[in-house]
This record gives sequence, C-alpha cells and structure tokens, in this order.
Amino acid sequence: MPGEAWSDREIDLIVGDYFAMLADDLAGQEVNMAEHNRALQRLTGRSKGSVEFKHQNISAVLYYGFGQPWLPGYKPARNFQLALVDGVWRWLRDRPDWMPVASSTARHALAAVGEAGRDIGHNRIGPDRAPLWIGPPPGRRNEPPPVDPEFMAEIARKYDVAERDARNRALGKAGERLVVEHERATLLQAGKEHLAAKVRWTAEQDGDGYGYDIASFEPDGRSRLIEVKTTNGWERTPFHISRNEIAVAGQRRDEWHLLRLWNFARDPQAFALHPPLEDHLYLTPTSFLAGLQ
Repeated sequence: MPGEAWSDREIDLIVGDYFAMLADDLAGQEVNMAEHNRALQRLTGRSKGSVEFKHQNISAVLYYGFGQPWLPGYKPARNFQLALVDGVWRWLRDRPDWMPVASSTARHALAAVGEAGRDIGHNRIGPDRAPLWIGPPPGRRNEPPPVDPEFMAEIARKYDVAERDARNRALGKAGERLVVEHERATLLQAGKEHLAAKVRWTAEQDGDGYGYDIASFEPDGRSRLIEVKTTNGWERTPFHISRNEIAVAGQRRDEWHLLRLWNFARDPQAFALHPPLEDHLYLTPTSFLAGLQ
C-alpha cells in the first residue's frame, strides 16, 4: 500500500473526515486531529504521515482550487493526485448548501441579512460596527505560491467555482451587508452623519440590475457606487461579473468600485479595484447567446 495512489473509497473517507473536522473548527469546537488520524489509519491501512499529508493536500484543493476555508492545522501542500480534486468536488456537489461561517464579523453579517429591510428602514446598520479592513489589490508575488496558480485556476474553471459562489445568495448578501456597515461607519467616523444616513443597499432595497450593489458617498459628498464580490477562498479566487456590471463600470468609472471580500469565514478582508477593469482582471467569456441559423 505505501506509495500506491489513494482509491476513490479512501479519498471519500478522508474528504468526509476533513469536512467533519472543518465544521467543528468553524463552530468553535476543539478538534482532536490525532484521533481523526488514528481512525483513518485503521480504516485505510495508511500511515500516520500519509494521512496527515493527504489532509494537507485537501487544504490546498479547498482553499486555492474551490475557494473554501481550510483547517489551520493542515497547511496547504502541493503535489496531490487529481483524483483528490474529484473527491472534494463530489463532497461539495452533494452538499450545495454548505455555508461555512466562523468569524464573529461574518456571523453577524449573515445573521442580520434576514432583518435587512427592517434595519435599513430604521437606519440601524453601521453605527456600532468597526470598518472593514481594505488593503491594496494583490500584486505579482516575489515568491512562488504554495500551489501552481495556473493549475488551480484550471480547477476553478472546470468545476465553476465562481458560479458556486454566485449562486450562494446567503454568502453574497452577508458580504454586501458587511460593506453597507463599513460605508456607514466610515462616514460616521468622518463626521458625515447626513451622508451615512443616505447610504443605500441598492441590491436589497431596489433589486438587481443596477450594475452595483451599494450607493454610498465619499466624505466630500461625491457618489460612490460599490459592486461587492464575496468568497470564502483566498484573494485570487475567481469570480463572476456580469456584462451589465462591466458596462456600468465603464460608464461611471469615476464613481464605480469593485470591492472584493475574501477569506470571509475566517477573517474577512477586502481590496478595491477601479475601472478600467481590464487593467486588473482577465475577463473570460463564460457563456454565449445561441440562435438557430
């Protein structure tokens, strides 16, 4: 068995075990990784080191390939078999509602989404919330990433990770909610209470189709239009952007901002991109309108 590739049965066992540990960890429960390792040794006949390395492989596939959080105790490790990618996808495919939220910031945003209309109507979003940390966009790396980015991007395209994030309305709304709070808190800290009161969650109050999710303001009163894209993965996880959003970004480039939230379940962070988007992003067509000849 040593040196042999893991079978689909073994992969399904260790992937299921990994997600069980991850769910407990995200819920704030203590995880006995050593006991999990021993159980898998008994089930598979694999060594302790083999099980541990496979868990590290799963971390890499989850975080860099599928835009999911990973277990801090298993640092992502490269050089995994492609069958492991299929095993992770099988688990996620069969659980479309998997929604990991761990951080208090993320839990607050997610829990409050259901009461968004009432909160907006009474202007109760934002005053007691610390602003979101927004850093610079990721640049070129000075050292190679843990996993080949082109390979992981191919995984993301094959399994359409961006589409999965886009369908996850709870994740998207929680990210938007957090940004609404950030915008209002920032304006309040600048002494602009009248502007903070006018921040509008456009996607929630008026519906989709405007090409942005939030209508806010700069401290000097200039309009600030924000499109929010949220993922639980790393900062380079791909995302969907609509033709309309791209059009509005071009038409209102002085006002429009794309705010990318990442690592949402663990420690929500963000960076902003400004038009022209082609200066920052590879925009790849993902669908075509077909008509009969």
